[in-house]
This record gives sequence, structure tokens and C-alpha cells, in this order.
Amino acid sequence: MLASSLRAILASPTPLPARALLAAHALLLTSGLAADTALLAHFARHLASARGRPDDCSSSAFRALLLLRPRCAHPFNALISHLTHAGDPSAAFRAFALLLASGAGARPDGYTVPAALKACARLGGLREGRQANAVAKKAGFLGRIPVQNALVTFYGACGQCGDARRVFDEMTERDAVSWTALLSAFTKGGMFAEALRVLGEMDVTPNEGTLASALVACGRLGTARAGKAVHGWYLKREKELSLIVGNALLDMYVKCEKLDLARRVFDMLLARDIVSWTAMISGLVQCKRPSEALEVFNAMQTSGVKPDKVVLSTVLSACASLGALESGRWVHEYIERKGIEWDAHLGTSVVDMYVKCGCLDTAVSIFQKMPLKNASSWNALINGFALHGRGREALDCFDRMVASGLHPNEVTFITVLGACCHSGLVQEGRQLFELMTKSYKLSPWEEHYGCMVDLLGRSGLIQEAYDVIKAMPMRPGVFTWGALLSACQAHGRMDFSQQILMHVHELESSGNGVYVLLSNVYAVSDRWADVRKARGFMNEKGMQKEPGSSVIEVNGKTCEFLVGQQNHLCMDDVRAMLSVLMKQIHLDGL
Repeated sequence: MLASSLRAILASPTPLPARALLAAHALLLTSGLAADTALLAHFARHLASARGRPDDCSSSAFRALLLLRPRCAHPFNALISHLTHAGDPSAAFRAFALLLASGAGARPDGYTVPAALKACARLGGLREGRQANAVAKKAGFLGRIPVQNALVTFYGACGQCGDARRVFDEMTERDAVSWTALLSAFTKGGMFAEALRVLGEMDVTPNEGTLASALVACGRLGTARAGKAVHGWYLKREKELSLIVGNALLDMYVKCEKLDLARRVFDMLLARDIVSWTAMISGLVQCKRPSEALEVFNAMQTSGVKPDKVVLSTVLSACASLGALESGRWVHEYIERKGIEWDAHLGTSVVDMYVKCGCLDTAVSIFQKMPLKNASSWNALINGFALHGRGREALDCFDRMVASGLHPNEVTFITVLGACCHSGLVQEGRQLFELMTKSYKLSPWEEHYGCMVDLLGRSGLIQEAYDVIKAMPMRPGVFTWGALLSACQAHGRMDFSQQILMHVHELESSGNGVYVLLSNVYAVSDRWADVRKARGFMNEKGMQKEPGSSVIEVNGKTCEFLVGQQNHLCMDDVRAMLSVLMKQIHLDGL
């Protein structure tokens, strides 16, 4: 009766309170049940869960277990494994070290070293893992597949792909876990092409972990073709899409910018977790489809899956790009209502959303209350002042950032130079550009040069702007030439246009914006033959002028209107309202 009751208590997945754990320990000591190794393994799990101070957790748990005089290593293996699972791999390895040093009757077996190596992998402890490797070698366990698999996994987790490959090559027998461990090692080490080669070499059937790691490699390489092959292989063998493979497919298609395929996979998933929703929402935002991202987020609200900080930050980014103030404010209120702890990234996302939705004062207020700020936080606020034409305040914000002890980065200088552009602060822009290179030793990107060209060009300093371009260490791109072309158009300096056209033609790839701008410059000067020539280059490169658009938010829903669009669902209402407005304008004599 006592034995069955104790077994039921210890088999419970719920961690025992300290008093119950002490009582169970006393019963094990006095009842003779300590001879039951399975029961001791359950007790070890509760010891690992009943955490005290991190520095004494492993030793006190080990001593409690040692008093029971286990006859084999199984209870100690359970203790090591559960400490790792509980998020304390350091304590797990200390328990392993105590077992080695104790001289207890129970010695490490072929499962002790894999448990210790798993702790070392989580810990990133290369030195500790090599010690476990030496223990396995001395005990004669190196020829066992679980030990070898654990070594491959450990070396991969520590970024030692060469050692992982060496252990793998020395194996006389390999299973799916072995191949998966090696493939994952190369994936974690950034050797994605090598990971896919391992997949091609496999002589056993891959498991879900293998496929998930291979799909990660496909996504990082941007090779949708290989990813589709893995997808097809899986569908031929499985009727339903598992969550592990489904999430990996989602991530792969998103990174390959195949959003329609990603959405198809997402819709096929019978169950979705936070990873699924995050991948889909993030992918839509990254691929400039923020309206769809908000639709997916709205569906997430009814799914029962709670959004985390990553999802909320991503949704705020979607709101910012759409100017969807009502939706963004709802997310902000959700964060406050749920008591979600603010970190620098989440706070920055809220600030950026309010900035881009036109609520700069609200953004400033939130920024001032943020408990943690990083360079991105300051950049968002500086950019807010820049976008709203408050250049002097942007410069003041930059000075406060420096005074706070944070070093401005390349993005900071793009935002503050942009503020100078919008406010015509030429001398300040020159000083900042010099400060960036001489004081902070930052190498300017093309965007920084483009900002300087734009700043000088807006002020009519066309020759100086052109001199900046000639001094660039890299080849100027579309952004830079476009800034100079805009200045030429604004100030009627057609003498530079032909030179710019020659440079633009030399660009291997460029957007249609420069050619459109160039044709506009020629049109202003009645150079219609050159207009046709510029448009001809667009046709040769298969370019089309992207239509302008605007987005409005009504009752929490966003609507996009394209220039010249005639097929919008609300077009009849728009025309009717426009007619009313035009009549009112005429009546008012405007």
C-alpha cells in the first residue's frame, strides 16, 4: 500500500513542495523502496524541480540521492537530464562531476555521458564537454551510438563542425539521429550548403528533425527549389503535416519570399503554435504585405494562442507601415492591459508606430517613460523628428543620446542626416558627416552619401553634391543618382542630366524610379526625344512605373487606393462623394 502510494505521488508530473519531498525522501530511506531504481528516477526528477539557490542545487540534490545508495546510474542520469531540462545545465554538469568524484557504488554508464553532453551543449561548455568525452573514452563507451550521437550534437552546438564531422566519420554504425545531428551541426555553424550535401548522402530514412534542419538550410540559402523537393518528399510519405515540419516549411518559404506557398502551408496546419503565427506574420511584414499581416494577427486573437513580444513588435511594424493608428493603439493597450514587461525592442516598436502614424508627441511621451533604451530606440525618435520636419529637435535628441553614453551607429547617422535634409541644415549636416568618420570611425554607407547629396542638392549646391558622388569609395547606386537628379529638376540644372543618364545606364540593376525621374526632368525642358529614350530603357529592362497609392484606416480596417484605380469596391461611393465636394468647392467660390 505504501509502495503504491509513493509511486503514485512520485509519478505525478507536478513538482512536489519541499515538505512533501523531504517526507518522500524519509520514506525511501526507511521503507526499503530505495532499491527500486525506477522510483528513484522519479524522485530525482522532483529533486531537479525543487530548486534552491543555483549554486547549491546540484550538490544538495546529489547528496539527497546519494543517501539512498542507488545500485545503478539510472537515478543520477535522471537527475542530470532533468536539471538540464529545467534550464540549469550548469547544475546538471556539476551533478555529473560529483558522481565522478564521489566514489559511489553506482558508476556512470552509457547513458550518463550523453546526459552530461546534452547539458554541455546547452551550456556551450566546450571544455566541460571534452571532459565528458574523455570520461566516455576511459570507460569504453565511445563505440556506443547514443554516446557518439551526443558527441556530434555537442560539438555542433559549440560550433565545432570539424570535430562533429570527425566523430561522425569514425562511427561504424549510424542511425537517423546520427545524420540529423551532423546536418544540424552544419546548419547551426552556418555551413548550409554542406548541410544539404549531408542530406543527399543519407542512407537511412530522415526523421522530422532531419527535415526541419534541412529546411532551415534551404531558407538561409534562399533555395526554394531544394525546399520544395524536401516538401514534396515529405508529402509523399505523410498524410498530415506535422507541426515541426510545418513550421520549418513556413520559415523556409518566408525566407525564400514565397509568401503564397507559406500561406498554403500555414492553412494546412491542423494545429498552430506561437512559432507558426510568428513566422506567418513576420513573413508578411518583411515582404511588404502589412494588411495581410494584420488579418492574420486578428485571426490569431481567436485561436487561443497568446501573442508574445516578437509578434507584438512585428504587428506594430505593420501598423507603422500602414499608418494604422487605431490598430497600433489597440496593440499598445493590449501590452499595458496584459502587464507585458517592456524591453527596449518592444518599446522602440511602440515609439516607431506612433511616429509613423503622425503622433510624435505621444511617441516622445512613451520614449521618456521607457525603462530600457538602446540605439534603435533613439534612432526611432530622431527619425520621428526628421519625418515631421523638426530638424533642430532631431539634433538635440542626437546630442542627448551621446550624453546618455550610447554610441550612435550607422543607422543613427542616416536618421540625423535625413533630419538635416528635411530641415535644410546644410552646415550641421556637413559637421555630422565629418563627426561620423573622424570621431566615431564609422565607414559611411551609400545611404549616408545619398543623404549628403540630397542635403546639398536641395540647397542648390549641385556641384558640391556631384563632388561628393565622385569622392565615394563605392559605386553610386540608384538612390544617390536619384537624389542628384531630383536636385537638378528642382533647380533647373539640365547640364548634369546627360552625365547622370550615362552613369545610370551602367548600373547592372536599378529600379524604375531613376528613369521615371529622368524622363520628368527632360519633359520639363521639352526634350521629348530624350523622354522617349528614357522610357525606352525602361521597356528594354522590363520595368513598369509603380502606381502611387494611399492607405486610410476606418474602424480599425485599412483600405488601399491606387492612382487611377477604377475597380475598387467603393469606387461608386468615392465618385459620389467627390462630386459633392466639387460642387461645394464651386459654391464656396474656390
